[in-house]
Amino acid sequence: MSFKALKIGKYIIEKPIVQGGMGVGISWDQLAGNVSKEGGLGVISAVGTGYYENKIHSKRLVADRPLDAVNFYSKEGFDAIIKNARKICGDKPLAANILYAINDYGRVVTDACEAGINIIITGAGLPTNMPEFTADYPDVALVPIVSSAKALKIICKRWQMRYNRLPDAVVLEGPKSGGHQGFTYEQCTMDENQLENLVAPVVAEAALWGNIPVIAAGGVWDKNDIEEMMALGASGVQMGTRFIGTFECDAHENLKQVLINAKKEDIILMASPVGYPAQGVRTNLTKLVENREGPAIKCISNCVSPCNRGEEAKVVGFCIADRLSDAFEGNLETGLFFSGTNGYRLTELISVKELLTKLIEGE
Repeated sequence: MSFKALKIGKYIIEKPIVQGGMGVGISWDQLAGNVSKEGGLGVISAVGTGYYENKIHSKRLVADRPLDAVNFYSKEGFDAIIKNARKICGDKPLAANILYAINDYGRVVTDACEAGINIIITGAGLPTNMPEFTADYPDVALVPIVSSAKALKIICKRWQMRYNRLPDAVVLEGPKSGGHQGFTYEQCTMDENQLENLVAPVVAEAALWGNIPVIAAGGVWDKNDIEEMMALGASGVQMGTRFIGTFECDAHENLKQVLINAKKEDIILMASPVGYPAQGVRTNLTKLVENREGPAIKCISNCVSPCNRGEEAKVVGFCIADRLSDAFEGNLETGLFFSGTNGYRLTELISVKELLTKLIEGE
């Protein structure tokens, strides 16, 4: 089976593979730039840009961490990442993933537009006002992430009524994805919420709004999975975890090794201060948290609004900004390592070019 190009707004993605946005610092300039260069869609994560280039773009640090959202989501850091990714991929389409749950969401979306991002992808909440922040940038394509046909319908109705526009594509994410889920713990295991059972109803809903392209995500691993999703009506796929197993991935080598060394039973759902279950690898941190012996929670970076300045972090036992940034810096003692359910299948590092060739042509 040969795959058709993926169209998102005015942009053509030659290989219909979207690299998932992964923060802190897993998908920045090197990974995203190279994915776009090789014909996929590279996606820069907007999370934790104040950590980029050893925190030189963070104007104020406390305990060596970016202070508050203005520094954690550093405009200067974001600009530098996008600029450096552009040096790799040229004028090929380049996307940013900006979580709806973050503090300063509107400002970060505007920052992405000003820096020349072509496509913005948003999940971790229902981004009903996403077009509000891109009104001055009509060429920027908007892609919400949903977990049901109902969610897509709500977004389309509100966007059409308020802004007279519709999503340029939609990412449909099932419960096998890494990081935060759009489901409760119980819903993650229900048959009706598995990706293969969600694609058809979401494609049907998307058809009612002008055949919005549906990009299937969560557990997609190889060419066979891509073919299965396309046969169900998807126009493309999004893959995050598998791209961690590349030389170009911006993640610390220790983070890559955590996934390479992980066994199937090590990948678990855990509580998160964001308010959604999150999927990652059982590590020293998860053991500390289970015993209520985790690192002190100080809410220096004020990263996500649902956490309520560290109140939810205290309930679940860890600060997500601090622990993800520890993973970015390679700290195996207190780092938080997200992974999709298939993360244990990573066994070696290969190049982005080789990975995309495997995905398109088969192993």
